[in-house]
Amino acid sequence: MIVAEHIKKSFGTLVVLKDICFQADAAEVVSIVGASGAGKSTLLHILGTLSKPDSGRVTIDGTNVLALSDKELARFRNTRIGFVFQAHHLLPEFTALENIMIPALIAGKSRKKASSEAMELLEQLGLGERTNHKPSELSGGEQQRVAIARALVNRPAVLFADEPSGNLDSKNKGELHRLFFDLRDKYGITIVIVTHDKELAALSDRTLEMKDGEFVG
Repeated sequence: MIVAEHIKKSFGTLVVLKDICFQADAAEVVSIVGASGAGKSTLLHILGTLSKPDSGRVTIDGTNVLALSDKELARFRNTRIGFVFQAHHLLPEFTALENIMIPALIAGKSRKKASSEAMELLEQLGLGERTNHKPSELSGGEQQRVAIARALVNRPAVLFADEPSGNLDSKNKGELHRLFFDLRDKYGITIVIVTHDKELAALSDRTLEMKDGEFVG
């Protein structure tokens, strides 16, 4: 599902990624761990097409994403990739339902279809009673579940998560961790997670450790 070959990235004289090769299979959950500054988030952003490497190749679901035009890449990212970050990045003026609908509307779905699919996800994630609540009216765990639903509304092939449980208490953290695996089982989605959380990493199908811009061990 994901193949990254010989990824290199520097910021000025600082070498952040040193000839990284990575792959993840369909419906696999892979965690990437390591100390702050190891290059984990930079790699995740490149795999997720949010940033470009200095050199290398990234293929997602058979598509060489680095060869796409900006318009093609935006379309691919919207329909084939989902993102979840430590900060939920929900739009405060919109309800939970409306936040989830936004990527579907961008993809060209009708308002009726977008609303129906967003509502289905809210129900599946146990948020059916929070449909018309705005982010300020939701708990941290509920906000993160809305963010996950937003990432899934277009049924992507791949979900990238960067420290998704970093701001949650232990109860919400455990629920979120189980949710990732429930989603993998239900949708067959490939999930790549950057995390400092040892419990989440231990649950994954595979864990890779980064140090100084390369995989170790």
